[in-house]
Amino acid sequence: MKIKVASYNMRKGIGTDRRRDPQRILDVLSEIDADVVALQEADRRFGTRAAVITPHLLEEHGGWKAVGFGVRALSLGWHGNALLVRRSATIDDCEVLHLPALEPRGAVMADVTVAGGTVRVIGMHLDLSGLWRRRQAHAILTHVASSARQHPTVMMGDLNEWSRMSGCLRDFGQRFAFADTGPSFHARRPVARLDRIMASRELRVTACGVHASAAARKASDHLPIWAEIVSA
Repeated sequence: MKIKVASYNMRKGIGTDRRRDPQRILDVLSEIDADVVALQEADRRFGTRAAVITPHLLEEHGGWKAVGFGVRALSLGWHGNALLVRRSATIDDCEVLHLPALEPRGAVMADVTVAGGTVRVIGMHLDLSGLWRRRQAHAILTHVASSARQHPTVMMGDLNEWSRMSGCLRDFGQRFAFADTGPSFHARRPVARLDRIMASRELRVTACGVHASAAARKASDHLPIWAEIVSA
């Protein structure tokens, strides 16, 4: 198996110029051309939590389909977390993960057959509080370890962790290897590694990085990160 994955906090489609333009997000994703994408802040925050990238826009201008979690009719995912996969991919299973939190937080998980193999993908956006981030990391790791079916696993998202390797990073690092993608926040001047990609021991990262194109620097306040992953 050889796949390319990406994670992108799209900030509800609001760019560094303060304009909301979901088409720019899709343009950036087209530049990356990943097999699986984890999005954060993909839905509007209030009201019906409607998706920023509408189904019509995704169908007309994207090379992907959204994993349908069936939680909210107008949302792309769950608490802003969404997963996109290539249209040729098969979604074998999916579910939302309820996380302990003071404010609404969650994660999403899907088993996807793509590019010659099956991989479990988890997208997340963790809390601003270090204490709650560690609780959320523990909940995710426990859920993955206790699953009846096991698959090679990629976890990615905005971990909101400013440290190099403490807090929730230490917890995840006990079972997963981090892709050394580099700083992705703020898009205009990246200094923080808030966005992370992690792979289980059955997988190996062969290449990774931060996608810092001119379009990406304008589309959101985070730059997307990516990794190429093969079976170990």
